[in-house]
Amino acid sequence: MPRTTTSDEPAEDQAGRSDEPRIPARGRIFADLTPLRTSPDYRRLWCGNTVSWMGQQMTALAVSLQVYALTRSTFAVGLVGLCSLVPLVVFGLYGGAIADTVDRRKLGLFSAAGATTMSVVLATAALLGYHRVWLLYTVVALQAVCFAMNSPARSSMIPRLLPTEQLPAANALQSLTSNLGLMGGPMLGGVIVGVWGYQAAYLIDVVAFTASLYAMWRLPAMRPEQGDGPTRRASVLEGLRFLATRPNLRMTFFSDLAAMVLAQPRALFPAVAALWFGGDAKTVGLLVAAPAVGAVLGGLFSGWLGGVRRHGLAILVAVAAWGAAVAAFGLSRHLWLGLFFLAVAGCADTVSMVFRSTMLQAATPDEMRGRLQGVFIVVVAGGPRLGDFLAGSAADLTSPATAVIGGGLACVLVVTALGLGRRAFARYDARDPQP
Repeated sequence: MPRTTTSDEPAEDQAGRSDEPRIPARGRIFADLTPLRTSPDYRRLWCGNTVSWMGQQMTALAVSLQVYALTRSTFAVGLVGLCSLVPLVVFGLYGGAIADTVDRRKLGLFSAAGATTMSVVLATAALLGYHRVWLLYTVVALQAVCFAMNSPARSSMIPRLLPTEQLPAANALQSLTSNLGLMGGPMLGGVIVGVWGYQAAYLIDVVAFTASLYAMWRLPAMRPEQGDGPTRRASVLEGLRFLATRPNLRMTFFSDLAAMVLAQPRALFPAVAALWFGGDAKTVGLLVAAPAVGAVLGGLFSGWLGGVRRHGLAILVAVAAWGAAVAAFGLSRHLWLGLFFLAVAGCADTVSMVFRSTMLQAATPDEMRGRLQGVFIVVVAGGPRLGDFLAGSAADLTSPATAVIGGGLACVLVVTALGLGRRAFARYDARDPQP
């Protein structure tokens, strides 16, 4: 895959492979840091995203706390999630099309600047004592628009900064950023809001965004590469038509939907905590945290992923493992055993995410990467929410145990059927990425 080089990167041959000796991927245990060592541009981008993502999660918690303090309504807090979901779904596809039209560096820079401005608005309003729920909802929606524009641009840059063989390691590092932020951001945000108030969390988020802005500023120009035909304006429908004719890429989305829609037990955690484990809100917190802990461990011990060539088969196995672990959780009635199975599910999800992202980056032409990343955002944002609705409905009609166990087994059966129906997906070889 073509890539952009800088003067302080190691020289590479035409295939994009560094002349420096590498430790064989199969011999690794811990996360492979090669992308951070070999590409200064990628290192800055990853560090900036890690810092800013932590700040965003702090702000997300602070907004929820502030909405509840103003309304004393859990429904009002739930609307915060809806205010972010709708723009993510609507603008995710549109942002991907824009990323395939303009300089991705500029799009990333402007969208990050927009998100920074929204945090400035939150901080200013809090400092001035202007506490209005409508303002919080509006800012959350605009932040989601900025994220929907920024994420496809940023993700589409990675194959231009790194050789193909380093993409699994880069995606494993991204999973660490995501899950550490989801774990640590809310905890840190809760402490900061409790001690210094909402304005402190928002101001820290503003400062954190400067890391992302600096990383984007230092990147070279990242205009999408065009094919042999004439240059055309990118369209969402064209991206969807491309996806419709690329079975391996379609399978990455189908397999993720099988896991997130059929076997998503998150909405049942409050009922499960009380009925199965005799617990309270603290038990719910443990259940929510367990998959994230497993996902972080999966990222920390991801060094071996770089040695896997059959990415399609790895995705099928990982998704089946997710479903089996969720079903096993549904059978457990001891809290720590249940937490163990949820952690296993989180680890399997990390493995699946790494290879799905890698296939999407490696097997998609550069001029289509933004739009496919936009579809990725829609699936990632919408799949779990649909899964929450399905699990809650199934539990009301039957029981929480039936919903969890049945969902996990359905996931295993569906992903097995997908693999049997598209055997070429299991034979997908990372050395010859075919969409």
